[in-house]
Amino acid sequence: MTTYRICAVIGLFVFGTALHTWPSSAAENSGTPVLVYHRFGPTVADRMTERTSVLQEQVEHLQRHGYTVVPLRTLVAYLRGEGAAPPSRSVVITVDDGHRSVYTDMLPLLQRYRFPITVFIYPSAVSRATYAMTWEQLRELAATGLVDIQSHTYWHPNFAQEKTRLPRGDYERLVEDQLAKSKFTLEHQLGTRVDMLSWPFGIYEDDLGSRAT
Repeated sequence: MTTYRICAVIGLFVFGTALHTWPSSAAENSGTPVLVYHRFGPTVADRMTERTSVLQEQVEHLQRHGYTVVPLRTLVAYLRGEGAAPPSRSVVITVDDGHRSVYTDMLPLLQRYRFPITVFIYPSAVSRATYAMTWEQLRELAATGLVDIQSHTYWHPNFAQEKTRLPRGDYERLVEDQLAKSKFTLEHQLGTRVDMLSWPFGIYEDDLGSRAT
């Protein structure tokens, strides 16, 4: 059984980019939004791209208006009853997928403004796909002390589609393989602890959660 600490999220939008929060009741209690990005660039190539200049404006807006960017772990610990509440006017920033623009476009802003983020990676693309970061770049991100690298499964499957396509036993093996192989690969390559998971496409069922916890 693969052990992670994060299960489902719900999707909202803020600042023109995806905002995910915890299941609604916990999110309302915490009052801490989670800003979720995917990739960056000089222009908006698709709905998952945020212009780098807009990202900088958003970070400056948060600082100018007295917001504190806190690590995702701070919010997770609070929601699990294991830590203090995040400070008032706090936000969390995460990035899904591991596109190269996290390294080329976001890293300079991280270094300038010193805010923590969590990056959710599917390792099958790392050092292979032209759009993805390399293991060396991920290690450099981790070395800043500002970036927590966590799992986004191994190759980002659509579990809802796979569940209807595969026989039950094959589907169960797929889920376990996606969770376990991602965790093992990231920990082996980076030497860090991987215990958080962002579900691909936001797809979550109790069945999936029982296999991740």
